[in-house]
Parts: sequence; C-alpha cells; structure tokens
Amino acid sequence: MEDSQIIDLYWARSEQAVQETDTKYGSYCRAIAHNILKSFEDSEECVADTWLRAWNAMPPQRPSVLSAFLGRITRNLSLDRYKAARAEKRGGDSFPAALDELSECVPAMGGVEQTMDERELGQAIDRFLRTVPEKQCSLFLRRYWYAESISQIAARYSMKENTVKSVLFRTREQLRAFLQKEGIAV
Repeated sequence: MEDSQIIDLYWARSEQAVQETDTKYGSYCRAIAHNILKSFEDSEECVADTWLRAWNAMPPQRPSVLSAFLGRITRNLSLDRYKAARAEKRGGDSFPAALDELSECVPAMGGVEQTMDERELGQAIDRFLRTVPEKQCSLFLRRYWYAESISQIAARYSMKENTVKSVLFRTREQLRAFLQKEGIAV
C-alpha cells in the first residue's frame, strides 16, 4: 500500500491504518528500536507506542515522508526508554559508544535555549550531510541515527571494521570543522 493511502486511513480513523503501517514499516521501526535498546521486548513496546503516537498525530499532521515520520517517533521513544533504563543502571553496549563518539564533535545541550539550539544543530548536521559523499553519509547515519554497531555496518557494506572506524572518525572531524565554520560552539 502506498504511503498516501496509509495516511488517508489514519485521517479516516480506520484501524486498518495501524495494520498497514506495521506491515510496511514494522521491520524498519523494530530495527531502529532494537539497535538502541538491545531488547526484543522493549523494542516491541516502543514500536507499539510508535503506532499509538502516529494514530494520535494524524490528524492533524500529514507527514510528507511517512518512513521518516515513523522512524523519528520510534527513535525518540527508544532514546527515552534507553535513558530511563540507564538511570536504573541498565543499558546496551554499542549505543553509549556511538553517543560518546559523536559527543566529541557535537556540543552538549542545556539551558533555556536548548530547543532552539537543538533545532539549529539538527539543521546544520543535515546541511553537512548533504555535502559528503553518499556512502560516507550512509555510514554516519547507520552509526549515529540508527545506532548500528561498527560490526553491523562493516558487514552491511562489506568493509573492514577499521575502515568503518576511520571513515566515521574523518566524518566526525569534518562535522566538527563544519559546525565551527557555522558558528556553532563545539
């Protein structure tokens, strides 16, 4: 089923919308959640919560790219669950490493203007990613958006793990320079 038809089902308040969404995007959203949470049960709960959030958001929202809309919801829910689990001294292994790597070139957030700063930072990272070659962009997104491990990325792209690490390191350095040039304190 086409995305526009699925969105129309949400707008019509048809329960078939959730079924069609799960059929088309269930694996995608489960992969995002599992890469962050490393728990089948928690991932399933996040995906179910994603469908509920999508149901509550449409209407009034009409996403232009349904996969990105659902992926963002899943990722945010997974990050919230991850933070809650980490506060209770639980958590996965590769996601903290990815966050640590990225923290070297992205400024820490905090304070009153946090939301605006986060939006500006997100837009700057988006602009940066449009300047790098497609494969480099894909590796960056796989690691820092989808929270895939180095070994998963290496297997996906038939690369050595050290090569993936090198590309990601160079990309982070380029990002740091780009953000400094944009006037974003690193």
